[in-house]
Amino acid sequence: MAKYIFITGGVVSSLGKGLTAASIGRLLISRGLRIRMQKLDPYLNVDPGTMSPFQHGEVFVTEDGAETDLDLGHYERFTGQRTSRRSNFTAGRVYWEVLKKERRGDYLGGTVQMIPHITDQIKQCVRSQAAEDVDVILCEIGGTVGDIEGLTFLEAIRQIGLEEGRENVCYVHLTYVPFIRAAGEVKTKPSQQSVAKLREIGIIPDVLICRTEVDLGEDVRKKLSLFCNVSPHAVIVEKDVTHNIYELPVVLSEQGLDDLIMVHLRLARPPARLDEWRDMLDRMIYPKHRVRIGVVGKYSELQDAYKSIFEAIEHGGIPHTCGVDIVKLPAEELEDEPDIDRLKQVDGILVPGGFGGRGVEGKISAIRIARENGIPFLGICLGMQCAVIEFARHVCGLDHAQSTEFNKDTPHPVVCLMEEQEFVENLGGSMRLGASPTHLKPNTRAAQAYGQSIIHERHRHRYEVNPGYHQRLQDGGLVLAGMDRDGHLVEVIEYPDHPWFIATQYHPEFASEPLNPHPLFRGFIGAALARHQENATQVTP
Repeated sequence: MAKYIFITGGVVSSLGKGLTAASIGRLLISRGLRIRMQKLDPYLNVDPGTMSPFQHGEVFVTEDGAETDLDLGHYERFTGQRTSRRSNFTAGRVYWEVLKKERRGDYLGGTVQMIPHITDQIKQCVRSQAAEDVDVILCEIGGTVGDIEGLTFLEAIRQIGLEEGRENVCYVHLTYVPFIRAAGEVKTKPSQQSVAKLREIGIIPDVLICRTEVDLGEDVRKKLSLFCNVSPHAVIVEKDVTHNIYELPVVLSEQGLDDLIMVHLRLARPPARLDEWRDMLDRMIYPKHRVRIGVVGKYSELQDAYKSIFEAIEHGGIPHTCGVDIVKLPAEELEDEPDIDRLKQVDGILVPGGFGGRGVEGKISAIRIARENGIPFLGICLGMQCAVIEFARHVCGLDHAQSTEFNKDTPHPVVCLMEEQEFVENLGGSMRLGASPTHLKPNTRAAQAYGQSIIHERHRHRYEVNPGYHQRLQDGGLVLAGMDRDGHLVEVIEYPDHPWFIATQYHPEFASEPLNPHPLFRGFIGAALARHQENATQVTP
């Protein structure tokens, strides 16, 4: 029978519950346990697929085609395990299912209520992760304790504690302990109030993890223990890490968090195996080289909008023991008069995905500079479509070539709407989503990077390279290095007369992990390092 760990958050949002949950998952895996991870989001959207990056950050896509919360990316990167559509449920999805049951008459004319109908549906969602090969289910509850929309979720996990037995359920509460600089002291009152709200609902935390900017003294920890009704050894300090987020599992393990959880859940305690993780950390923290990668994005000011992109770039440097400085280049600033000298100063240029026409011409300009100046380039989704438009205009001579997403009357629609998307009305969940096979052309740089001819990568798009222009592009020298199984859709392009110029219609960043960097990002950073070293040799007297 699977056991459960529920992670809640208090005081403020954006504390890092997802990273904390992912770190606990990593620690349990290091102990030999089989886990599954899940996120419950109390907002009413059915999924985050139609939400703005300004509000929500990136949309993470699972292999089975679910558009999910970005925390699932943390889960996969830290644990190395794939998530699915059962790994993320929203209040909207829960209510949707309950209302469909009501319309079918499943409740036999009964009055549908928050308790038990909504809470029963939430419990069903949580238990959907249970299986014979699962030891522990880790479930993060989105939002902050006290949010009105989260009450039914907290009630549901309280009921699971009652039904499963407290020895099979562990409640972990992440709270914020602020440091008041003017007074020179930390304040525990917000955490006390947060835990009090949980206790009103009937949940008593077994572990209190305290997010803080400063060290917490023994007196503070004792005070939190006393007023929050948590054992002193179960008050864990989660101070901001020094170098990167992948330090967090080690920080928590050194305070005995994994031991604490396993004792509570009455699980066997084999020694933790974190050697490989520590080796990876050493490579990241103490790199032998450094490169600068320019990311030309539409949402450059938003760290979370390109969360998986930024993480995958850093992963790409690990095999080369190479640190990466990411230079955020707003695409709109490159539209009129692109700063060529600034772009030449980076060692590689990446153009990520996105929707809408804002900044597209800036992306196209950056791609042209990368192609013409031998700067390693990696394009993803819209980044590949922009690379095709740039190539069509400036190499194939197709003036005013464009995507029909941005100009329906273009004389050369080299990128167009996929046939199956032409009559789609509802936007949510209707794109080409999830993993599908790509066949790589032999002897291409992509095939060499992957080391295989058939790969499976995740998609999230509506537009494709127009099949009517495939031959024209190839005649100009562009290599269609990867196609779908039917040979109809272009998945990978390359420009061979270049140190590294690859773009993909799919999203390789979703499959990258620190212990297993994605081959395209590994190759991209390798090419950027080669350029950096070559430039350094040229300027050395």
